[in-house]
Formats: sequence, structure tokens, C-alpha cells
Amino acid sequence: MAVYTHLSADDISALIAWYDVGDLISAKGIAEGVSNSNWLIETTGSSGVPSRFILTIYEERTKLSDLPFFLSLLDHLSSKNGPVPRTIHDREGQAFRMVEGKAAALIEFLPGVSIDIPHHDQAVSVGAAVGWIHDAAKDFGGARENDLGPAKWRELLGKCDRQSLARIDAALPDLLARKMDEIEDGWPTDLPRSIVHADLFPDNVLMLGTQVTGLIDFYFACTDFAAYDLAVTHAAWSFGPDGSNFNRAIGQAIITGYEQARQLSRSERDALPILAQGAAMRFIATRAYDWIHTPADALVTRKDPMDFVRRLDYYGTAGQTAFQPR
Repeated sequence: MAVYTHLSADDISALIAWYDVGDLISAKGIAEGVSNSNWLIETTGSSGVPSRFILTIYEERTKLSDLPFFLSLLDHLSSKNGPVPRTIHDREGQAFRMVEGKAAALIEFLPGVSIDIPHHDQAVSVGAAVGWIHDAAKDFGGARENDLGPAKWRELLGKCDRQSLARIDAALPDLLARKMDEIEDGWPTDLPRSIVHADLFPDNVLMLGTQVTGLIDFYFACTDFAAYDLAVTHAAWSFGPDGSNFNRAIGQAIITGYEQARQLSRSERDALPILAQGAAMRFIATRAYDWIHTPADALVTRKDPMDFVRRLDYYGTAGQTAFQPR
């Protein structure tokens, strides 16, 4: 979430006029994340009751050809009565429109807050939500290859010259070269696959108390190993924000919650250490690329790749103990 494309109030009003949501009251840019341009929109509502939505303009990383998959997945999961926002279709029945040569979609706004430091029951609920996605998507007709898998990590890192990586941390170029080889050599090939979120960080989960009220930003969703999705969530939730201070109890609570919805196989459990290292490398690669290549004038908060280097180090050292109770 960020603002790369700049729209005036008149531009947004003209876009909103294509939808049966009333007139524009306010629009506020959201300066978080790095992938798309987002605004929190308030309108008078179709029945005169003010309503809120998220307006997203899809930037370079999101392919236009992928949007039908992403937006149909939102509609499929929301139809399962889960905490997933639906796509607001325009008066012509379209899920997205073109604005300044880019696709734009209006998405339902869901209540709740993002939890920076979860307690045990919240972590259980998050794990259960990941398992619910995998179960609820079983009859979804779409499929999408993960274009941010190991080959892409290597490609992105190859676009980060050694000198720029060393400015982030002097040891980073050699560390990444060594760990990429290890991860690719150990990457599994035959684990159960599912539609996965692939980016379920705390800012992509909304909660009220211990209840998950919103699962958002499915724009990296794809078909991949179900256990990889769990590993991404484990890495995102089980550490301090800078990747230190691993919280074993929270990590175990996420796995416990997940298995309330879907049991892990022995092969999946055995693969969790390498999957978690891969999850860490995925975010190192995209964060390093963005750190080096994000335009200086973009309204965006860059994210430090070293936060996931610390996670990578931990998972590489801890192995299976990272996923076991004390």
C-alpha cells in the first residue's frame, strides 16, 4: 500500500461515479507498503448512509492479466462468509476500471485493527484463518503460478548490485549468495498445494479482540505449497518488528490454530525449516529491490530487508526447534 499515482479529488469523484456507492465525501492516501496506490474512500452511500471503501490503483508489480484471478478470489472467499472483502463491481458489472492507463478497483472496507504484538489467542485465530483460506479456496476455479518463488528471488537479487547491497549491510552480498544456493538445493517439490495468500503480515489482518474480522491484500495470492503459506505467516508474526526476539509461544499458537482448520502432514512439518528460510529470503529479495529502486518522491514507507535477514539467520540455526513447543 502506497501512493505512486496521484489523483485529484475530481479524478476520484469521476471514478466513483461509475459505482452505485453515492458521492465522494473524502479520500485519504494510505502510505504503507510498496506495491500499489491506495486510498481510504468515504462516500454518501447508495442508500444515503455513509460508506467506506478502499480504492486501489495497481502499479508495476501487479500484472493486469492477474487481476481477474485476484478479484474473483476475493469474491469467492467473501461468499464463504469469511472475513474477506468483496470487490465492488461498477454499474456495468466490471470488477475494475482503467484510470490513467492503470487498473483501479473499489474494495469493501472491513472493520478491525492490525495487531502489532499478538497474544496467544490472537495468534491461534490468525493460524486458523490461514487454514480457513486453504480450505475455503478448494473449490475456487482459478489458479495462478507463484511468480515470487525461488527463481524470482534470485532474479530480483541479481538486479541489486553488490555495492548497493553492501550499503545496506557489508555482509549482505555474500550471505545472500550462499543462502540462495542452500535454499534452492533444499526446496521441496511434492508438498500439498493450495491457493495461498503468501503475504499475511499483521498489517494484512484486521482483528477485534481475538476475532479475525478482515483478511486483506490478496495481491500476491497464488497456487503454491500450503505449508509455505503457513511458514510466511509464522515468519511474519513470531518475531519482533526488526526480526529479533523470536516468540516461540506465538509461533506455536499459529501452528495450533492452523491445524484446527487443516492438519499438517509429516512431510510438511519436516519441510517447515527450509520453507521458513525461503519465506525470509522472499521478503529480503523484494525489500532489497524496493530499498534500492523505489523512487525518491514516492509517498511510501520503505521496509528494511535486514528485518528478514535476522529471521533467515534464526531459522537456519534453529531448524525444527523453531516449530516445536518448549
